[in-house]
Amino acid sequence: MNQQSKWLQQQYHDIGATLAAQSPVALLHIGSQQTLVMISESSILTLPLGANKTAADYFSHSIPKTDEMENAIMAVEDRIMAIRAQIPANGRLLTVDEDIHHIALLAGVADQQVISLSLDAMERTFDRLAAVMLGRPAAREGIPEDASFAARLLILREFMHHLAFAEITIVSPDSLK
Repeated sequence: MNQQSKWLQQQYHDIGATLAAQSPVALLHIGSQQTLVMISESSILTLPLGANKTAADYFSHSIPKTDEMENAIMAVEDRIMAIRAQIPANGRLLTVDEDIHHIALLAGVADQQVISLSLDAMERTFDRLAAVMLGRPAAREGIPEDASFAARLLILREFMHHLAFAEITIVSPDSLK
């Protein structure tokens, strides 16, 4: 087990102890080179879909072009659909990722120790990225001109959409101590 997996396992344990989850939990971590999904104390799914890796593999521009995004969407969707059967039904999607926390703040969610980003709010944020991809100034939309940000938002979007998560709960690591 690598260091990132050990870290995720500790976070999973701490979240379970802190939130006393009544339903199954999927703990999502979108790293730079891979995405990890912990679905039990001993089961971690690894996807080769990190934010930096996906950006490098599919985007030639800091703000992706629409055809680059379409290609990335198809590839990310295929990887996510491959794990669909392993994700617990009726579970909660959680994360401790600061970058996903940042996405929630961009979506207009108030900053707290534990916040929820709905699928609808995340989709509206992705729509803002799409408007920037079509020429609207990024500063006007409050969207970073960063291919890794675009890739992370894409991975989160496809994960939530295709695995039927209505929201993701973002837990501040400080609240677990």
